[in-house]
Order: sequence, then C-alpha cells, then structure tokens
Amino acid sequence: MSREGKLVKNTAILAIGTFFPKLAAFIILPILTACLTKDEYGTYDLILTLVSLILPAVTLQIQSAAFRFLIDVRHDEDEIKKIITNIYGFVIITSLIALCAMYYFLGNQRFEIRLAICSYFFFDLMSNSSRQVIRGLSKNIEYSISAFVSSFGQVVLTIVLVLGLKMGLLGGIIALCFSELLSTVFLFFKGRIYRYIDFRELNMEKIKELLDYSWPMVPNSLSQWVIYASNRLVITFFMGTAANAVFAVAYKIPAILSFAQTTFNMAWQEHASIISKDEDVATYFSSMYKKMFEIVAGCMAVLIGITPIIFKILVRGDYEEAYNQIPILYMGIFFFCLSSFWGGIFVAYRKTKIVGTTTVAAAICNLLIAISTIQWIGLYAASISLLTSYLLLCIIRMIGVQKIIRLNYNWRHITIVIGLLVVQCVICFQKNIILNILNFLFGFIIAVAINKDVIKIMINRGIALINRKMNG
Repeated sequence: MSREGKLVKNTAILAIGTFFPKLAAFIILPILTACLTKDEYGTYDLILTLVSLILPAVTLQIQSAAFRFLIDVRHDEDEIKKIITNIYGFVIITSLIALCAMYYFLGNQRFEIRLAICSYFFFDLMSNSSRQVIRGLSKNIEYSISAFVSSFGQVVLTIVLVLGLKMGLLGGIIALCFSELLSTVFLFFKGRIYRYIDFRELNMEKIKELLDYSWPMVPNSLSQWVIYASNRLVITFFMGTAANAVFAVAYKIPAILSFAQTTFNMAWQEHASIISKDEDVATYFSSMYKKMFEIVAGCMAVLIGITPIIFKILVRGDYEEAYNQIPILYMGIFFFCLSSFWGGIFVAYRKTKIVGTTTVAAAICNLLIAISTIQWIGLYAASISLLTSYLLLCIIRMIGVQKIIRLNYNWRHITIVIGLLVVQCVICFQKNIILNILNFLFGFIIAVAINKDVIKIMINRGIALINRKMNG
C-alpha cells in the first residue's frame, strides 16, 4: 500500500474514534443546556477544563511517550513490556497522590460531588494512557471501538441520570466517570494490554528515559490548556459561571472543525514518524500540507455555511449571545488546525521542546489579551485572544519547522483561500436569512473548488469499487 494509502486508511479508522465523542457531545448538549442551570453547566464545563489541566501535570505526559516509543519497537515483545509496565506504574502512583490532594481541595463541594470528580479524574487518566498504548501498538481499530463504547455509555447515562432521574450536575459527572471506566476496561482486555504488564519490569532508568521525551510536552499541554481553558477561568472570574456557559456553548460548533484535523493529526503523527527518514521527505511533507490545508479549509467553508441551522438545532435555552462569538472562534480554530500539522513534524523528529516553547509563547499572548480587554469588550475578549494566540502559534511553528526541514508553500493560494473564509465569517455574523442562504452556497462552492482533485479521486475509486463488485 502507498504512503498516502496507509495515511488515508489510518485516518479513516481514527476518524471513527474521534467522531463518536464529538457526536456524543452534541447529543447531550441539548440535554445539559435544557436540564442544568447556567451555573451548573458552567461548573460542568469547568470540571472538564480542570481535568484537562491536571492530567498532563500529574503524569508529566508520560503517556505520550507510549505512542512514540512503541512505534519503534513493535516487533520486540520484551521492550514493549518494559515500556507499558513502567508507564502504567508511573501513572497509577502519581495519580493516586494527586487524588488525595484533589479530594482535599474540593472541600467546599458535597461528598458525592467530590467522589465523582476524583473518580472521573482517575479513570480519565487510565483511559488516556490506554489509548496512547493502543495507538503505539498500531491497534487503531480497537482505539476507535473504545471511543464508541465510551461515547455510547456517556449518552445513555446522561439521558438516564440527567434527563430521566433529574440528578443534575452529579448525574452529568457520573456519566463522564463511567464512560471513561468502560473505555479503560475495553482497551485493557480487548486490546490485551494486560499481556504486557509485569511489575517486575519496573525500572527507574526506563521511566527516566520515557520522561526525558515526554516532560517537554507538559508545557505544551499546559499552554494549550491556557489558550483553550484560561479563557474559561478569566470569564468565570470577571463575568461569572453563567457567562462561562455562554462561551462554552459558542465554542462547541467551531470545535467541529478541529474534529477533521484532530483525526488527521493522530494518523499524521504516526505516519510522519515512520517516514521521517525517507529521502523525499521534504517534498512529501510539502504536498501533504497543501492537501491538509485544502481539506480543513473546505470543511470550514461548509461548516460556516450551515452554522445558523446547527445553532438552532443543537442549542436550547437563553444562549443567543453565544452565536456572536462563533465567527471569530472559527478563524482561531482554523489557525490551530494548521499549527497542529507542523506539531506532528516536530513529534516525528522528537523535537518536543519546540512544541512546548511555541505553545508557551501563544499561551502568554492569549492570557494577556484576555485579562486586559475583558472588562472593555466582555466575551469578545476571550474569542479575540484565542484567535490572536492561535495565529501567533501558527506563524511561529511555520518558521520553526523550516529549521528542521525546508517546506514549500503556495502563498498566493493560501492567502486567497483564507481571505474567502474571512468573508464567509463576516457574512455569518450578519444574521440575515438571505445572506445565510448565499453563504451556504458560497461555502459549498469553495469546498468543491479547492478540493476538486481529492473529490475526483474519491469518485473514481468509488466507481472502480462498484465495478469490481458488479463484475466479481
């Protein structure tokens, strides 16, 4: 199979794994916004945010080393056992210590809320580690199935506990907790991870080797949290949890755009790591960037066009103010998607320190803008700071990757496409039904025009597959 074929296959498999969590989030969004108060939903979102902060700090991102190191030793059973055993040993010990501290600091919450949050934290850590191990073992199908199991469990439990039993915030947290537990159990047994765990293999030298790779990713993860989540804390501090709920809802729809890039980037990190030593790697990476840029831009063009419809379907309650943030957030997420491509190249060459330092710079920019402007322009401060920081991240990484490998860009093409997307965002902001219809058509035309070669290939392959089945 060609390099492109392998990348497409892995992307398609992983797309299933990233699709179900996104689908689950959108299914439960109307339930949560309808059944929880704004304060409760703001607290629910804040819990998710804080867990995303604590996870990399507690584990020093050692689970990311699982993926990268296992790629290189997939045919060495003894080395696989050493890597997996030491990762789980480190994660379990550090997470239990962190749980004790977390339980203490949550003293102002009811006992059952504290217990549910701590349980969610632990199972989220174990699930995240197991997913990285499974990817490192090239068991992408098991990864995707685990995502379905987790998402299905979350949807069912949210319907039962929040909508049916009216358990409110507690029900929502319990649903999160058990969904991660289901994912962990599935991966541990179906992925046969247990075969590689032997605590006699625990070794401080191996842990140190793994941490030498992973710890520079901590500033990256924490800085991504600052970019993504510090806005939540700034909003909550200056404007309250109800305003945080509005911003959280506004972010949901633009985040659909990151679905395509997240899926691609998961496969891309693995693919780039494997082919990084090929002779034509610079030409190949340049070609892949062009394809990625056009696909993400095409998805964004269509998504902007259907935003008014999606917003009315998915959002219930008094969240009209959230709509005004969406066009700005679209552009921010778009630049984040572009920067993620170069991040995959840094990972492939084990340049994790560059990943961390570039994200730190963007995070500082985000925080300064948000804090200095929120009392002047309200929620727009969070949206504008996110856009600015991701644009800065994109520029810094584009420059940084050139020091590792020289990539070629068609700047005229890139500028025109970004300009068209900005026009679409401006039209989306107008809230005019006629302009919305034109924007939908405009977005569809843009998507088809810039991706015509990819669409043509997909149609030809589809026709060829149908002919083979008819003749076979």
